[in-house]
Amino acid sequence: MTNVNTEKLSSARFAEATDAFVEVFTASVDFDKRMAQQDIQGSMAHAKMLCKIGVLTDKERDDILSGLEKISTEIAEGQFNWSVKQEDVHMNIEARLTDLIGIAGKKLHTGRSRNDQVATDIRLYLRSEVEHIAKEMTRLQRALLNLAEQEADTIMPGFTHLQVAQPITFGHHLMAWFEMLCRDQERLQDCYKRINVMPLGAAALAGTSYPIDRHMTAELLHFSRPSANSLDSVSDRDFAIEFCAAGSLIMMHLSRFSEELILWTSAQFDFIDMPDAFCTGSSIMPQKKNPDVPELVRGKSGRVTGHLISLLMLMKSQPLAYNKDNQEDKEPLFDTVDTLINCLRAFADMVPHIKPKKASMYKAAKQGFATATDLADYLVRKGMAFRDAHEVVGQAVRLGITTQRDLSELDLAELQNFSPAIGEDVFQVLSLEGSVASRKHIGGTAPDTVRQAIHTARKALKHLDADPD
Repeated sequence: MTNVNTEKLSSARFAEATDAFVEVFTASVDFDKRMAQQDIQGSMAHAKMLCKIGVLTDKERDDILSGLEKISTEIAEGQFNWSVKQEDVHMNIEARLTDLIGIAGKKLHTGRSRNDQVATDIRLYLRSEVEHIAKEMTRLQRALLNLAEQEADTIMPGFTHLQVAQPITFGHHLMAWFEMLCRDQERLQDCYKRINVMPLGAAALAGTSYPIDRHMTAELLHFSRPSANSLDSVSDRDFAIEFCAAGSLIMMHLSRFSEELILWTSAQFDFIDMPDAFCTGSSIMPQKKNPDVPELVRGKSGRVTGHLISLLMLMKSQPLAYNKDNQEDKEPLFDTVDTLINCLRAFADMVPHIKPKKASMYKAAKQGFATATDLADYLVRKGMAFRDAHEVVGQAVRLGITTQRDLSELDLAELQNFSPAIGEDVFQVLSLEGSVASRKHIGGTAPDTVRQAIHTARKALKHLDADPD
């Protein structure tokens, strides 16, 4: 073995230096340095608490705080020298702090371990990123509301089994996407509650013999409370798994949005025009306009779901308390955060520029006998049992298929052959406009109902913006 590095802060126990390959293999600094500012934030709070309980003098505390501020600036300006020899973000910062202020830097780690330190850093980091993700999601929700309001009267076919089912409005369809994101927002807010619990003070696994004030530290770091059990505190990654589960649902929803946008831009549907800025061409076919952004988002959904599975597998066989396995939690978590933010940003930027092709949508809604259910409902209102009405409409549809006409194009005499209950007023319900207008209950596709849903949704988003939590 090629032995290197006898300068680690934690190396005194070992008679041999770490092997060069093992040093690189076990180091995490290349990716966990992303949490540097959170690590500094946690260390500042810890130093203030240590001073309060008498472990640090006022001067030592002030030296530590000024040293950490300098390190924070060095990192922000790209002037910090990261070293694999110090393994991770925590040891790199502590080593630099000791270089800057001397022995006081070595006192900072009193009453804590890297185990509770990293658990705290991850929570601080993820707490901030959840807020960022929620803001991007809200931006997308607002874009959907604006477009839905513009298209509250735009008629399109609604589908089941990807077959024309009933006429709806484009605004109503957009509001379905909005509702998915509302549930996603609720899950994020609920997940945030469990992220916002402070492990610092659990130390390696059993707590510490120093008379630390965990409530003070939690307050300084704006955590809702300290964690309740030291063993669980350092080994718990449920909050990260829960976040990735919520992220997987968000990406599943964005993937469903993407699939519909991709279908709708095709010549076979021709429902919408996508903005050029979010599409690309072909290297060989000059006529092509490919919906690459939705396609890529659809693909990235599998990536996030994979990260969820990775974290579940990472934790499923671990005994209490902390194990080195947990170093593997950060890369899937970080990539999930990045993927969510980028995909939500792309959609929030793209949605306001989607242009519906109203004539194509309307034409498609007239195909497939989309108002057949309206005719059945009409007959029920005339006193016919629904199953009998269903049979009558089936016969009318068969005639329409044979003669290649929509129900609204059949004449009154033809319709009355199937039931004498049918009168002149039937054509009001067989029109696409009449069909959508009749569904005016809460959650229905009637244009006025859609506008009311948009109004209610806007009020809810304003309340969300005003909520300090």
